[in-house]
Amino acid sequence: MSTQRADARRNYARLLAVAEQEIAAHGADASLEQIARIAGVGSATVRRHFPSRHALLDAVFRGVIETLCARARDLSDAADARAALLEWLTAVNGYVTTIKGLAIALTRDCVVEAHEHCASTQLTEAGDPLVRRAVRAGAVAPGVTVTDLLALVTGIALATEHHPDPAADANRLLDLAVAGVSPLRE
Repeated sequence: MSTQRADARRNYARLLAVAEQEIAAHGADASLEQIARIAGVGSATVRRHFPSRHALLDAVFRGVIETLCARARDLSDAADARAALLEWLTAVNGYVTTIKGLAIALTRDCVVEAHEHCASTQLTEAGDPLVRRAVRAGAVAPGVTVTDLLALVTGIALATEHHPDPAADANRLLDLAVAGVSPLRE
C-alpha cells in the first residue's frame, strides 16, 4: 500500500511539473492528454489527481495564489486603506499579466467545480477585507466589490496578453480603471 502511495505522490509531482511547463507554454487550455503523455502516465491518472481542468490549474497556481493572499493579509492593517488596496491590486495585476494561464484560471466559476483550493475564491476572500476597508474609508466608491476588481484585473490581463508589452499596458489600464472606481475628490 505504501508503494502505491509513493507512486501516487511521484505521479502527482511529475504531473504538476509537466502541467506547469505546458501551461506556461500553451496557456490554461494546455492539452491534458499531452500532459499525461509527457509525464508518462495515462489520462485516467491525470483525472484521478485532478478531477477537472480547474483543479489542475488551481494546483499549478497554488504558490502564486498563496503569495497574493499573504500580501493581502500583510496589507490589511496598513495606515492608508486606498494605498493598501491599490498595492494588492497591482500585485495581482502583475502576476496575471506575466503568468500565462493565470487570468483564465481566475475567471473559472468555483461554484460549478467546487473544491477546497479554488484560486478565485481564495483571492476573493483575501482581498475582500481590503476592499471593505477602502469603501469604509471613502477611498473606493460604495458598491464596489473585490469580485468587481478581480474581474477588471483578469479582464485587463486577457485584453493585453498579446500586446508587445502586456505588463505595461495592463498597468496603464488598471490605472484607468482605478480612476474610474475611485470617488471624485473635492
